[in-house]
Formats: sequence, structure tokens, C-alpha cells
Amino acid sequence: MRRTAFALLLLLSHACVREASARRDKGHVSVVVVGATGDLAKKYLWQGFFQLYAEQVGSGHSFSFYGGALSEAEKGAPALFRILKGLECPSGVSEERCALLKDRFPKLAQYRRLDAAEDYAALAEDVRLRLAREDLAEAGRIVYLSVPSFAYADIADKVNRSCRPGPGAWLRVVLEKPFGRDLDSAQDLAAELAKSLREDEMYRIDHYLGKQVVSQILQFRKDNRKSLEPIWNKHHIERIEIVLKETLDVKGRIQFYDQYGVIRDVMQNHLTEVLALLTMTVPADLSGSQEILRRKLRLLSTLQQMDRVSAVIGQYQAYGAEVREELNATKDHVTITPTFAGVVVYVDNAQFEGVPIFMMSGKMLDERASYARVLFRNEVFCVQDPGSLHCRPRQIVFHVGHGDLQHPAILVSKNLFQPALPDHGWKEVKGQKEALFGLPPSDYYIHVPTPHTEAYAVLISQVFHGRKDNFISTEHLLASWTFWTPLLHRLARQVPRVYPGGAANDNLLDFQLQGRGIAFATEAVVLSSQDLGGGAAAAENFQVMQGKYRNSDMVSAWAEELVRQLAADIQASAEEAVAEGGMFHLALSGGSSPLALFQRLAVHHYSFPWRHTHVWMVDERCVPLTEPSSNFHTLHEHLLRHVRMPYFNVHPMPVQLNQRLCVEEDGGPLAYERDIARLVNGSSFHFVLLGVGYDGHTASLFQGTQLEAHGDKLVALTESPAKPHQRMSLTLAAINRARRVAVLVTGRGKHEMITQLSRVKDDPRKWPVTGIKPASGKLVWYIDYEALLG
Repeated sequence: MRRTAFALLLLLSHACVREASARRDKGHVSVVVVGATGDLAKKYLWQGFFQLYAEQVGSGHSFSFYGGALSEAEKGAPALFRILKGLECPSGVSEERCALLKDRFPKLAQYRRLDAAEDYAALAEDVRLRLAREDLAEAGRIVYLSVPSFAYADIADKVNRSCRPGPGAWLRVVLEKPFGRDLDSAQDLAAELAKSLREDEMYRIDHYLGKQVVSQILQFRKDNRKSLEPIWNKHHIERIEIVLKETLDVKGRIQFYDQYGVIRDVMQNHLTEVLALLTMTVPADLSGSQEILRRKLRLLSTLQQMDRVSAVIGQYQAYGAEVREELNATKDHVTITPTFAGVVVYVDNAQFEGVPIFMMSGKMLDERASYARVLFRNEVFCVQDPGSLHCRPRQIVFHVGHGDLQHPAILVSKNLFQPALPDHGWKEVKGQKEALFGLPPSDYYIHVPTPHTEAYAVLISQVFHGRKDNFISTEHLLASWTFWTPLLHRLARQVPRVYPGGAANDNLLDFQLQGRGIAFATEAVVLSSQDLGGGAAAAENFQVMQGKYRNSDMVSAWAEELVRQLAADIQASAEEAVAEGGMFHLALSGGSSPLALFQRLAVHHYSFPWRHTHVWMVDERCVPLTEPSSNFHTLHEHLLRHVRMPYFNVHPMPVQLNQRLCVEEDGGPLAYERDIARLVNGSSFHFVLLGVGYDGHTASLFQGTQLEAHGDKLVALTESPAKPHQRMSLTLAAINRARRVAVLVTGRGKHEMITQLSRVKDDPRKWPVTGIKPASGKLVWYIDYEALLG
């Protein structure tokens, strides 16, 4: 009996040894996190790798983890191990096993300084020695680059040269967005990476694809194919909404964000991926990564190119001040980076032709929420009970997270169909009390994932298993940038609508379809300052108000509405002048303030009488007109080349004569004055647009200029305190002959100057703008709320 028991024990022992040996044959995996002590690694990456270790610890793979950063070990190692000490076990792990995992994981990790090429070579040697010392076969290496994208090519080169695994082992390098900021930069980065890494070795991560609801979209469409196929098309879908709303500002991320903005940050990647999952054809086999990627690529190629009217953009009110603070910029620094955008996209295929797909994302909105909503047409006309189930909205909502539900879910309205419940990992729940997307919860079938898993943990597991369907290939990346780059270029000079943030936004950012484009739904309403109560209370209405400033008329609004009003006023003056005398003479100043106006006139004022308009310069820098710093060059690039105007109606200032710049003897000012006298009736412009500097100068008439010396001259050479010093400018005599003079002032940086100007007496030598007193015309100040109220 004892012999039998001993023999049985011996057999079990041999079986265990064979099983353990088989498990060891799967090999050793080395994980290297570059940027191991940064915010992303601290919040998500080490937790994801810990979860991978917990899942794989008994599967036959062994692991080692290397945290790399630029700091020396004395500083970096304690920071790394503080992160590892705070890791949490995945749900479902017993307390005893959790304690064992948390004890073992840090012992498998070490910190290394990773900067120079020799640091990567030393790391590779350490891995080689460990494999030899412990007699381990190498399965592969994961290198996660949690660093700015400008460092990718250099690190990839170092990995390629000295840190590749041995023969037969795989290398997987994970890259975080951004992958460029437009098509050209993405192509450049892709070309640099291709010198060091093969396509199959690169895993460009978009963490949105690891979110449980997003990763379930294709499976949902496949599982419910019979119900969806008849209605998943242009005949039944009214529209699709893809939304990512955030309540936070971008403090702490300004250096990155101000270069990218909301479209590059989340639309070109996260929301475009969701669009593809909703509109691509569903493969019969969802386990094939290559087939999924091919179908996504095919879908991206069918997206119709967008133009300027395909988008609206906004910027929360405090953003400019945050940029100046974090970038240590001067008070006159202006940023037009959008923090909000709404976009309409169309798919050019028979299935979705004409269906508007709205994308929307923004900072400082009223709630944090993320979802994709497919709204179906309802052809039922309810005669007596419009509240009955079959009369209510028909929709499917892929609720990614937060919002009213506070957790991921897929909602299907009961007047559509009852969806199939996935085989595992999901459950059906009853709704809460609050209405969801316009319907009571009882009107939905609601499926939620269980348990909840973090997106990075899901994607790290997929990297380990070599699945690439939720990662971005080079071809896929360039196709996306090909689609988005033209719109980004068209928006580059567009001034965003300013919004206050949070609940105070009210309906300010609502937008609507206009033809195949979109526009903000709220237009400017002109009210008197008395109607609005004046001051900050008036600003809260986000409308155009009229009042008085320095005893002249004033128009004030948020910058976008102010520009809209000014453009309309210029067109009204042009139409009046043409009707009266057949020609309109417009004098425009330089600087950054009028850029938004130029773009507004070029893009939205198709009926402007350009063929009957002469454009003159108020002032010019003494540089060649082809130089970017030239006022005329700016005017040409942002307005003149976009409108149909006879070339002989355009009058740049003659700052360069006889191959010299602004030499008095060459007679440039006199020549320009003669042109004005010859073409402009009474040398009286119909409309003169001015700006005003922080020091109170206007045109190129600066403090200390001997203005009285100009006498009756219409044009003069002047000196600026800033380079280039020499300028040519209309004089006060010329400006004050005009029928209408507009002074445009925008930006919080001008608030102090506007406040001072409101208190000073007329003193043109100290405050040149106070010398603007049209003799028989009208002066109107156009001041945005930031400049007026601070």
C-alpha cells in the first residue's frame, strides 16, 4: 500500500515537473517603460503592467520590469518604487494572492537611467546576463515610450542599435500620441521611425480603443446583425453624434495643448476611431487584426473632405490668461488655439450618403461625458398620444463613461429591438430615475460591462498578445491626417468664439446644420447698453451691445460677434458708397487685430462689392512688400487673394523706391498722397479701420511724434520704438477727413490701456489715438468684452 502511494506521488511529481517545464518554455518577457515616473506611467501604465503580471504569472511566462527616465538612480528609483507600492490588485483577486502579488512585483522591477546610447546598451547587457544566469529563453521585449513624441525617433534608434532581443524573440514598441500635428509632420515621424522599427513592431496606442464600450462596438454590430442590417443606413439613420465633453481646463498641459488644440488632441484620433467603428463594414471574423484594419482604412478613404463651414470652434474665456501665465508670455500675447470644436462629417458611400455625423469636444463644458449616439428616423405620426413608446426617439447610445450614467453602457431604445446580450463580461441592468438622452430609463435595454476594466490595462494585454486591431498602423495614421489636415489649415487663422465655461455657456456653443455645413445657432443681437444693464452683467448675455466711449459711439461684444458686426458695418458702408458714387474707398491698418476681420470678409461676405472697392493702406513697415512682416503681405494673404478685385484697385504704400526703403528723397509719401488725391473724392476715404497699441498709438503715429509738423500732409514717414523702426503712415489730417473711422480693440491685454484712455483728456502727442476726430465723419469704437471689462 505504501509502495503504491509512493509510486502515485512520484507520478504526480513528474507530471508537475513536465507541466512546469512546458510553462517555462513560453519564455521570458522584459518590459521597459521609458518615462517611468511621469504622470501617465504613475496613473495608468504601471497599474496596467501589474494587472498583466497578475494575469500571466502562472501561465509559463516570467517577467522583469525596467523603469527608465532621465533622472539619476538616487532620485528616480525612490520615485518608481513609490508608484509600485501604491498599485491595486485587479478585481476578483483574493486578499492572500493580492498580498503575494504586491510583494513579488516590485522585486521584479528596477530603475535605470535611460538617456545616452550607452544607457540602452547597458540595459541590453543586463537583460542578457539575467537570461543567461537564470537559464531563461527569451520570448520578447515590450518597450513603452511614455515620452514626448519628438524623442521617439532618437529612442527608437537606440533600441534598434543596442536593445533588440535575440533571434526568435519579438520586439513591441508602444508609442503614445501625438503622432505628428498634421500630415507632413506625421509623414516625417513615420519615416524616421521606419529607419529603426518594422511596422509589425510598432504599437501606436489610442487608449480610447481600450475602453470597454468602444471595443464592444463591432461585436455589438455583429451580434445584432439581423436587427441592424435593415436600418443601419441612410434611409433610417437621421444622424450620428460622437461626443467627448470635459469640465476641466488645460492648466498644466498648456505647453502641449497650445500647439495642438482640441481637434488634434481628441478628434483626429479618439473620435475618428469611433466614427470608423460605427460606419465600417463588419468583418465576419473579428479575431483577424489585419482585416479589421483594412476595413477601417477603406472607410477613412470614403470620408468627404471638409471645408471651413464644416466646423465651428471656441475658446474658453480664461484660456488666454492661462497660456500667458504658463508660457511666461507678455500681456500682448494672443492665442487662437481652440478648446472647443463642433464638426460635421459625411461618408461618401451608398450606405451613409447624406447622413450628418456630428463630432463635438471641448474643455470647460457643463459636464464630463463621452458617448456615440445613433439617432434613427421615426416615421410614426401619433394622433392622440405623442408620449407613447412607438412615438418616442429611436436611438442606440454607446455610452463610454461619466455623464448621467457614470459608468459604461450600451443603451438601445425599446422601440427599436431587443439586443443580444454578449456571452460573457456584460449584464443587463435596470435604469436609474433620471432621463437618459431624452428618454426615461425604462424605455431602454441597458447593457453594462462587468467587471470594469481600465483601458490601458486592456491595451497593454493586447500588446503582450500581439493583437494590433486596436492600434494605429502607419497607413491608418496617414489616412486620418490626410482627412483632417486641410480643415486644420483652413482654421489656422480663425478666431474662436469665446465662452465663459461651465453652466454659464448656456446655449452659446449650440450649433446647427446649414446646408452641408454647420454654424453656431445663436447670432448676435444688437441691444442698447441700457437694455442689458451695462458692464459685466451685459457681457453675460454674450450679445452685441452699443454704448459710448470717449464721447463717441461704441460697439462691444465677444470677439467673434464683434468681428461679425464690424464686417457687416463695413459692407453696409461699401454698398451705400457704391450706390451713391459707384466706388468705395477702404483704408486698412496692419497688426494682428484685423486678421479675424479679413478672414470674415473673405469667407462670409460673398455679396461684398469688391469689384467697386479700392483698398488703401493706413500704414506700412519699411520692409519689402514680400516680407511676412509687411502689413500689405498680411492683408494680401488673409484677404486680397481670396476675393475678386481688379489689381489696379489695390494700393500698397510705396515704401520701396529706387531699390531703397523709405528714403525721404525718393518721395514715397508724396507719391501715395497724389494717388489718394487723384482717385479719392476730396481725399476723403469712405471707411478707415484703425487699431490701437498698448501705448495708445494708432496707425504708425507713435508717442512723441511731431504730429503738428505733418500739417496738411496726408502721408508721412514716422519712427516706431519697435523694429523695424521706419514706417509710412496716413496722418491725422488724412484720417480725420474720412466719412467713418473704426477703431478695433481686442484682448484682455488691452484692458488697462482702454481704462486709461477712458480717463485721459485729448493729448495726441502722448496718446496719438486721441487725435482721431473726424471733421465731418463718424468715429466708432469696436471693443471686445475682454478689452472692455478685463
